[in-house]
Amino acid sequence: MPDHAAALPLTTTAQVRQALIDRREIALLDVREEAPFATGHPLFAANLPAGRVEIEAWARIPRRDTPVVVYDDGEGLAEPAARTLQALGYTQVSLLAGGLQGWKDAGGEVFIDVNVPSKSFGELVEAERHTPSLSAEQVQALLDAQADVVVLDARRFDEYQTMSIPGGVSVPGAELLLRAQTLAPDPATQIIVNCAGRTRSIIGTQSLVNAGLPNPVAALRNGTIGWLLAGQRLDQGASRRFGPVPEDRRTAAAAQARAVADRAGVQRATPADLHRFAQESTRTTYRFDVRTPEEYAAGHLPGFASAPGGQLVQETDHSAPVRGARIVLADGDGVRANMSASWLAQMGWDVWVLDGMDAAAFTETGEPPIPTPEPQGPITWVEPRTLHAWLQAGPEGDAVVLDLTRSAAYVQRHIPGSYWALRSQLPQAVASLPPARRHVLTCGNSFLARYAAAELVRLTGGEVAVLQGGTQAWIAAGLPVEAGETRLASPRIDRYRRPYEGTTAPREAMQAYLDWEYGLVAQ
Repeated sequence: MPDHAAALPLTTTAQVRQALIDRREIALLDVREEAPFATGHPLFAANLPAGRVEIEAWARIPRRDTPVVVYDDGEGLAEPAARTLQALGYTQVSLLAGGLQGWKDAGGEVFIDVNVPSKSFGELVEAERHTPSLSAEQVQALLDAQADVVVLDARRFDEYQTMSIPGGVSVPGAELLLRAQTLAPDPATQIIVNCAGRTRSIIGTQSLVNAGLPNPVAALRNGTIGWLLAGQRLDQGASRRFGPVPEDRRTAAAAQARAVADRAGVQRATPADLHRFAQESTRTTYRFDVRTPEEYAAGHLPGFASAPGGQLVQETDHSAPVRGARIVLADGDGVRANMSASWLAQMGWDVWVLDGMDAAAFTETGEPPIPTPEPQGPITWVEPRTLHAWLQAGPEGDAVVLDLTRSAAYVQRHIPGSYWALRSQLPQAVASLPPARRHVLTCGNSFLARYAAAELVRLTGGEVAVLQGGTQAWIAAGLPVEAGETRLASPRIDRYRRPYEGTTAPREAMQAYLDWEYGLVAQ
């Protein structure tokens, strides 16, 4: 950091809160890793770890003159992250006065866990709407009696596969209205909606109630956590998914969803509106395709990012970190977009549904490239087999591999002998490494690793290379890998371990999580 760099401006807690109250655009960024972020943060803060700013900022904060307020909790991450944002072209970057402690000292409330705006909203929905629910014991009794009941799992399919209610079918949240009556065509069939904890089952159940489904509908109270705490068995590796929807059912669901969205005050967008939004220099517009990832990959509207509706409602803080921004949703049939928009509108978002798009307009396929800047300075690349030769032929310490991928991916498989490190803690990681003549950086595809090359040269003063194609290319070349926490040069704080993931969390942690959710409305 040059000594002559101008001091960064400060924004006070009161100024941030006023911007939120006025619904002016603002991005309040917590640049710690996810685990520290989950220990406490302001309600509407978004987590953007300092080591990932270059690969996430342009996509998540698309307008470069958005007011961006950056903070940490004294770790020294905020100012470098703010400088990086300025280098990326952001013109209104400031530091939160006093950081997280300053927020607390000014009377700002602090919330634990992740996706708190959505989870708080889910609890508010249940409190206000008295969303029907059944306990784990009641649902188990229905299943044991072979009652006329279907269990619909509103989580992502990968979460469902990890653990599910026996007999449950994967129907991720925004798909529920479109798919439920095909799976339960008899109006007398009891529909149970579940997730891992509470939010997605509450929102999913209330969605079907709001749409006027004739079936009795109830949330599984406390989800798979409640199921485990009741001592009941969960399935692992289930693969039951929804099937095709008859056209008459799709048409009926579209009308139901439109009525729900209209009641919620959702606004209607045309292609002309989209063009007008794109020309506006003072507003941020997020454009999301809320269909399944498979539908999105097969064909989507240019400029729209994939954000399956159930997860979008669950993870607004991640998908749309700019509070006060506009959101436009599209889906091709109106069901998923209107139902998702109905919830976003009730959460206070300026949300629009793009109407009347012909299937021929869904011209883009696959995942669009993520907008990212060019790394600083030249990069020396090394092919996987060349690196393998270095590691085999050179004396110990001749080449040290530093892996910047997600820690879970490193634990699953990595280059033998490589060290795992957080990019945001690269100086500390390098200090713990053995001496080496050269260092090689990698990650999944070396996309993130290339941004660390110049910094690693400064830290080591030696030769630095980046693995061409990353660890994926190493594996594709048939080269050996190892697994486990073999060499950790940084603490594994890049991801918060959710108490509702898997079946191995301590029972007391699961219960504490439920107690916390129940207390969110009061907080």
